[in-house]
Amino acid sequence: MWPAMTRLSEYLLPTEKQAPADAEAVSHKLMVRAGLVRQMGAGMWTWLPAGWRVHQRVVGIIREEMDAIGTQEMLMPVLQPAEPWRKTGRLEIEELFKLSDRKGSELVLAMTHEEAVTFHVAQTVRSYRDLPLSLYHFQVKERDEPRPRAGVLRTREFVMKDAYSFDRDAAGLALSYERQVGAYDRIMERTGLRFYRVEGDVGMMGGLGAHEYMAPCPAGEDSVALAEGYAANLEVALRHPEIRELEPRPSDAGHSSAPGGGSEGGPGGGGREPRYALGDRELTIEPAIEIANIFKLGTRYSEPLGANYLDEHGHEQPIWMGSYGIGPARIVAAAVEQYADEHGISWPRALAPFAVHLVALGRPGTPERAAADGIYATLRAGGVEVLYDDRDLGTGEKFADAELLGCPLRLTGGRRSLESGEIEVQVRRGRQTAPGLPLGADAEVLARAVDELCQSLP
Repeated sequence: MWPAMTRLSEYLLPTEKQAPADAEAVSHKLMVRAGLVRQMGAGMWTWLPAGWRVHQRVVGIIREEMDAIGTQEMLMPVLQPAEPWRKTGRLEIEELFKLSDRKGSELVLAMTHEEAVTFHVAQTVRSYRDLPLSLYHFQVKERDEPRPRAGVLRTREFVMKDAYSFDRDAAGLALSYERQVGAYDRIMERTGLRFYRVEGDVGMMGGLGAHEYMAPCPAGEDSVALAEGYAANLEVALRHPEIRELEPRPSDAGHSSAPGGGSEGGPGGGGREPRYALGDRELTIEPAIEIANIFKLGTRYSEPLGANYLDEHGHEQPIWMGSYGIGPARIVAAAVEQYADEHGISWPRALAPFAVHLVALGRPGTPERAAADGIYATLRAGGVEVLYDDRDLGTGEKFADAELLGCPLRLTGGRRSLESGEIEVQVRRGRQTAPGLPLGADAEVLARAVDELCQSLP
């Protein structure tokens, strides 16, 4: 799956000592500093090799869980005719990129693919026997975002996994929705993120109901309202008939947890932190990143686009739909936000670009470098994904880059390894020293030892 070249002397990993001047979010600062991403324009980001590995780790987890529940992968175009969007009433969405070709035909750059997938299903599904059906793809989305910010968290172009379910009726949709909820819960658990599944707003998607998956962190632009047995997007919670406002408390940091962070005149701005209660339970308000959302669309798209089927009695009925989106880039950024420390990134094991960051001490031609070269060859022979820092740099600079990139394990091959017969091991999370690994072990033994150590990590 991955290219063989993982020597840092040949690998594109342009680390930086300083974060971009405009960076505020931790993930923005560290992903640029660690050489994972680079900006081309406002809201337009390039994923560099190590960053793309992390992104594709997330994609792999999502794909496995989608396939496991019978959702079939496909690929739909970003460039689409405008007419289906006109029929659904979404052509006038301000964030939708609109353009014309040389013949004057109206086109859009899709920000999501409800119109496209419904167009195809309307042509192919004829009978109740063709249902239920679930489809998904990973595809670039374009959004004329008015305020790109926070690195890859709010961009104008991004990859999204969007899935769509098609059922005969509301009961069928409910079953498909619950199947997707189960898959999404497993995706989040496998990524290692802390997350909440909360009641969400249908927004411009429309439909009958929605949930959002939120990763709590200070950089989040959304807020979640939490109480025992209750979790919702704060904007949804404030519309709940039993929610009441309490006397606000002074804000320690002068930063409100109101929608939008309180910096633009939200409730409780000006150093007053809003408080709410549901019955006798005071809500905890926590900032979070929205990393996924799922919607019960009902017949919102099938009716205007003519996606119907014939039931057992030969009567034409509209197809009931669900929509399920998740952003790999946001999962990556949320992982950085949640687990970074003052030294850099500390990846959850499932998302790390490499399992091992091997640091060679000693110049080329020395016994120390020969030992490190041997460790690298042995690890690779055992199937361990390893990034090898074989650059002719000082020890401090190599260690700093390893901590910045944040692979779960750092192995060091140098003079002390030769003297002790053991490879030095540091666990990145907490920067704890672990028991050394045998320097002369064969590939199978060393790979098993590394794997056992990795499996014990979060």
